[in-house]
Amino acid sequence: VRGLEMKFLLNAKVILLCCFTFPLLSAFVDGTPYINEAEDLTSTKDVIKIGVLHSLTGTMMYSETPLMHTIRMLVNELNEKGIDGKPGLLGKTVKAVIVDPASNWPLFATKARSLIVDHKVSVIFGCWTSISRKSVLSVFEELNHLLFYPVQYEGEECSRNVFYTGAAPNQQAVPATDFLYERGFRRYVLLGTDYVYPRTTNSILYNYLRYMYNVAVEDILTIYTPFGHSDWVGIVDKILNFQIVGIASNKTTAVISTINGDANTFFYKEIARQGVNAETLPIIAFSVGEAELDAFDDSVSNLIGHYAAWNYFETVNTSTNSEFKRVYRNFMQDESLVTNDPMEAHYIGFNMWARAVHQAGTTDINAVRQAVYLQTVLSPSGYNISMKTNHHLTKPVMIGKIMANRKFDIVSQTDIVQAIPWSIYKDPTKDSSLCDWSFPYVCGKYSAGVCFPAGAEI
Repeated sequence: VRGLEMKFLLNAKVILLCCFTFPLLSAFVDGTPYINEAEDLTSTKDVIKIGVLHSLTGTMMYSETPLMHTIRMLVNELNEKGIDGKPGLLGKTVKAVIVDPASNWPLFATKARSLIVDHKVSVIFGCWTSISRKSVLSVFEELNHLLFYPVQYEGEECSRNVFYTGAAPNQQAVPATDFLYERGFRRYVLLGTDYVYPRTTNSILYNYLRYMYNVAVEDILTIYTPFGHSDWVGIVDKILNFQIVGIASNKTTAVISTINGDANTFFYKEIARQGVNAETLPIIAFSVGEAELDAFDDSVSNLIGHYAAWNYFETVNTSTNSEFKRVYRNFMQDESLVTNDPMEAHYIGFNMWARAVHQAGTTDINAVRQAVYLQTVLSPSGYNISMKTNHHLTKPVMIGKIMANRKFDIVSQTDIVQAIPWSIYKDPTKDSSLCDWSFPYVCGKYSAGVCFPAGAEI
């Protein structure tokens, strides 16, 4: 019953945001660069329209709503300052057409097509889950359009129409596993939401543990749950029993979590209810960041000492990060707001896109795509981040420990790491060097060990 009550309260928050988010956006239409999709009647003559494809309602709204606001902020900055001191881009005002796919994966594809065909946007920034990205992929490839995707993902993809500004597995999941192994953990629970990102990532990590560290089959437990899962009693019991078996053989256990969405709230609450803490059973999460911690109620104490792996944390101590936080909070008129990794990824991706348009002198998709390659942005994390011709970014890897103030203490940090889209621990026959969209040689379709050019029938 308690779980159902919690679920109702979370859904009530979703309903409130649903009711208030779009009316607020509607108020921005006249004279400001934010457009509700239902009210987008502007032509592309005097404006450059971009699409924002993030869930503002549903199970992913806590994670995705800040990303929508990040793009709004970046559009505002571009219109005020421009690239070379002239407001806007190519002498035009940039406007964001904001849609809500509502955590409904097929609806992402419908909304993406509408943004491209009906609203005639020049680029789209959006998606969080891999299932939403997979849903829209065929639309972008059919219409030859561009998506900037800001979240860590499972790899095993190299589309000419997607710039992946989040981490590949070797830039987050694999280093996080190294972090745990180096600290003496020898039994692992691979716990995830039941969809493509957790399943593929856990497949990579399972093989990595088996063949890199010789971890025995019986020392790895894999569990999946649906989106929005709220009843964690039986699963936590199963994890604790797995841990007890390990104690008998003098092996300590850690949890690697690819849980997404509001299910994280219920999971951590149940962990705490059963008396588990980070000292006895540490959890390292790949989809719990500052925005998710901010959505927790006073029970944040349940999370203290657990870990998260990202490429940016709000607590990064750089001047660029201080400015990033200052501008965002001023724009939102709320000094309490947090920043997180996918927001930084949008910051990087948006600036790369704007510079590429400026460099190309056009919003033509093919010209802009070519101009994005090797764009370099000084990120809030303090690194010069470059877009490679494999459509992935160079990124540092950071491990953060959750503190009582809902922030992360960065306990491990690397220099920038090159992305490896195809992991040898998933399919050793695939060569990531073949993920290369350099003109005129391109390779993004890969089958039976052969690299095919764009448009080839496989």
